[in-house]
Amino acid sequence: MWILLAFLSAALLGFYDVFKKKSLNQNAVIPVLLLNTLFSSLIFLPFIILSERGAIADDSLFFTRHYGWEGHRYIVVKSLIVLSSWLFGYFGIKHLPITIVGPINATRPVMVLIGALTLFGERLGLWQWAGVMTAMAGLYLLSRSGKKEGIDFKHNRWIVFVLLSNILGACSGLYDKYLMAAPAAGGVGMDKMAVQSWYNIYQFFLMLGMLFLLWWPMRRRSTPFRWRWSILLISVFLSAADFVYFYSLSLDGAMISIVSMIRRGSVVVSFLFGAVVFREKNLKAKLVDLLLVILSMVFLFIGSM
Repeated sequence: MWILLAFLSAALLGFYDVFKKKSLNQNAVIPVLLLNTLFSSLIFLPFIILSERGAIADDSLFFTRHYGWEGHRYIVVKSLIVLSSWLFGYFGIKHLPITIVGPINATRPVMVLIGALTLFGERLGLWQWAGVMTAMAGLYLLSRSGKKEGIDFKHNRWIVFVLLSNILGACSGLYDKYLMAAPAAGGVGMDKMAVQSWYNIYQFFLMLGMLFLLWWPMRRRSTPFRWRWSILLISVFLSAADFVYFYSLSLDGAMISIVSMIRRGSVVVSFLFGAVVFREKNLKAKLVDLLLVILSMVFLFIGSM
């Protein structure tokens, strides 16, 4: 069950990346990110209120458990990690083709894998290792494809931003496993809905501070903000993708190394939109990278059956 949920989360993440790219095209990053955190908070706020009032049964998927500061301090750390990853990622995807960013993001699970093996003692089988190695080969070929578009992976700061976003995202994935795991397994044992609901709310207030401290004073000298309906869709698809993701991690036997790798299959959706909607270049060379990512997903699925 958890592996099928991971595939569903991957599909939803693909649409999230597409709407993120569309929203950020010639648009100010910080206001877009602020609105993303606002809409995501508004999606989950009713569940917090209804759970507090007893209108949602405590065995419901949408029940949001109440925590004091003992629990919320863990969620604040989650918010800081995710927001840092998003900031780097949003600036990166704004300035790079989505057909470059997508496959780079697809390699994030390799970092998660190293952490999962080290921290949680997860062990991969032969098919799963084949999937990991195939994904790494895809990154190498992607770096060669990027040079044909004048994108030097070693000296392009937006590539560095995307890589930093991936490192922080990997830390977030490992932290999620720690939060969701039962205390007997070395985790905190937190409620998945509480984590997802409150980390969005904390991120909104953090972004509100960044808006007034960093963007507002410089707004006339930087890229202006333009409202687009795709900004709302960023939050809808991200919230749905994260809900399915947290639920999969809460199930017995779920492996963060595998779930994280499968979620990067979102590159399939973003690549297709990059080719058809955004008319990006050098697609034939990048198609090989995409096929390697798909092949790695197949290996991981076989190895996790």
